[in-house]
Amino acid sequence: MRAALRPRFTFAEYLEIEALSREIKHEYIGGEVFAMAGGSVEHSALATTVIGLLFAHLRGSPCQPHGSDLQLRIPAADVATYADASVVCEPLERDSESPAHVTNPRVVVEVLSPSTERYDREQKRLYYGLLDSLCEYVLIAQDRPRVEVWRREGETWTHAVYGPGTHAPLPSIDYDLDIDELYAAAGLRF
Repeated sequence: MRAALRPRFTFAEYLEIEALSREIKHEYIGGEVFAMAGGSVEHSALATTVIGLLFAHLRGSPCQPHGSDLQLRIPAADVATYADASVVCEPLERDSESPAHVTNPRVVVEVLSPSTERYDREQKRLYYGLLDSLCEYVLIAQDRPRVEVWRREGETWTHAVYGPGTHAPLPSIDYDLDIDELYAAAGLRF
């Protein structure tokens, strides 16, 4: 017995699917299209809070935070996705095949969920790392006060973990994310 093959799509076909889909967002990975699941209340609170903190810090600068509606394109990996939050600095660069997709985030933030944690930590991190503009990839846990930052330093990536009472530095936007403030403002107590 043979396993059924997943249908393959061109990026243009994916754009058509996404334009017709008002309720569900989809991720495009090398010809395959995947529906993205919604998140928990905690997930939403953390994503919204980090965007608010970034907005307050970046106001008046050439950088702007974005939420999960911003479409990101990673041409080198043939991937189109949505991050929970991101920071894009001027000049904004759009994908040549889809002006709705941005290709130059400086910071990408993902709030970890049980169903996507492994993917966000491993494969998605590698995809994002192909973006020359990306300086920090931030992973926020929703089950405990823990923030991880993957930081580009020259040609290599370093990894650091931050917990209660600490600040996660994001030097590319001159910001220190206060871990206690993030979780308290999101209404999460552990």
